[in-house]
Amino acid sequence: MARLCSLSQAVEENLRDGDSVALEGFTHLIPYAAGHEIIRQGRKELFLIRMTPDIIYDQLIGAGAARGMKFSWGGNPGVGSLHRFRDAVENQWPRPLEIEEHSHAAMANAYEAGAANLPFATLRGYIGADLPKVNANIRDVTCPFTGEVLAAVPSIRPDVSIIHAQRADRQGNVLIEGIIGVQKEAILAAKRSVVTVEEIVDELSPPSSNSVVLPSWAISCVVHVPGGAFPSYAHGYYKRSNSFYIAWDKIARERDSFQAWIRQNVMNGSPEDFLRHIGKAA
Repeated sequence: MARLCSLSQAVEENLRDGDSVALEGFTHLIPYAAGHEIIRQGRKELFLIRMTPDIIYDQLIGAGAARGMKFSWGGNPGVGSLHRFRDAVENQWPRPLEIEEHSHAAMANAYEAGAANLPFATLRGYIGADLPKVNANIRDVTCPFTGEVLAAVPSIRPDVSIIHAQRADRQGNVLIEGIIGVQKEAILAAKRSVVTVEEIVDELSPPSSNSVVLPSWAISCVVHVPGGAFPSYAHGYYKRSNSFYIAWDKIARERDSFQAWIRQNVMNGSPEDFLRHIGKAA
């Protein structure tokens, strides 16, 4: 059952060095505040998982928290490359980074298989694609009923999944609205889970047709972190800071400017400090 606690407690109690960790959120509801807390606590040797790693994973990689990453697209959306990600792959700075690249379809199916406690996922993908040539975890399986050859990938079962959502009640049930990615599957597939939310309410309002309610029993910790997805957006709460995504390209391009930014905005501050400083500049 979910427990309400602070962000520092949630990360300290649920995330250990060497864990596989998924920070999911598609376009919006990206758990930036939780990612920053991981950096502040100095977690190391993490195997990162995310369908679309963007700036928060660039920060985790550049801070030396990651030993590897499983992903299906990586970049600064609408801007360009992730320079800390590229530096790790091309120059092994701040340390070598193992990468395992998949398609979006394979990642989504692998999360769903993990949520269903299955060992692998099958899909009609990768036909004529080159990824199987460089990824040993893309294999094939023959359907015992039709003889059709299908692609197969291992299920995704993170040690810890972390997401951001709009609201939770005091029992720890969580409501997600807006664009829904694989947050539900990521939580259900994980051994432990942390959900940061914009609001804690006495009672969840009736969900819209495009919403997901995660039950308390599926979640380890719920944390009240207003603005916890910024500079991405939270549907119904605040907009995406396009200016920050543009600014990040220059910040992350050089190691020194990246490290200075992390010291000033992550290591020496809280989520509230980050919002006060970045929010004014965004």
